Amino acid sequence: MMCQGKCSTCSCSKCMGIALLPLAVCAIISNLLLYFPNGEVLEARRITDLVWFFHGILGAGILVFLPAFMMVGAGGAGRCSNKCGMVLSLVFAVLGAAGGLYCVTISSLGLISGPLCDIGDEVYVYPFRNDTLANNYLFNQTNWSICKKPENIILWNIVLFSLLLAIGTAEVVLCLIEVVKGLIGFLCSSCLRERKTDIGGM
Repeated sequence: MMCQGKCSTCSCSKCMGIALLPLAVCAIISNLLLYFPNGEVLEARRITDLVWFFHGILGAGILVFLPAFMMVGAGGAGRCSNKCGMVLSLVFAVLGAAGGLYCVTISSLGLISGPLCDIGDEVYVYPFRNDTLANNYLFNQTNWSICKKPENIILWNIVLFSLLLAIGTAEVVLCLIEVVKGLIGFLCSSCLRERKTDIGGM
């Protein structure tokens, strides 16, 4: 079925590429917003450390742009018409999946460990970092009052890290679908060429 529908396969890839582009843009914006807790400009040492892993900018952003642009151009000659194009698309899709997975990992850690905040008298610490999963601050909002500044820092981090987690998950799924399709297309292309060679030899 895959061998007989190269045009529909490329159209599907193009649709996934179009879906990945806004996801990557949203990931970059979400990551940038984490540098400005509650819309405030803080010193770098007062920003949650996991933000500096650039999981939204690099992982779910730049690394996902590569397969996205490749997929968007899938309808033209190149990607679906030769092995080189298919291999390149496959490599970029793997990079995109890795970038999305990186974003999911860091976002999960960010949600579990909580933000850096002022607990009073300009003392910035990670008040929830040593919590057990059962007693995590995510399930016990009564502990949120321990963070005095920046205002609403806990909710700010939860919303943005959750958004990045969702974006990264969606990107991983889309890129892995493209990886599977690429592998099938590559094997199918090899199979067709071998058949043509056999028929020609006869």
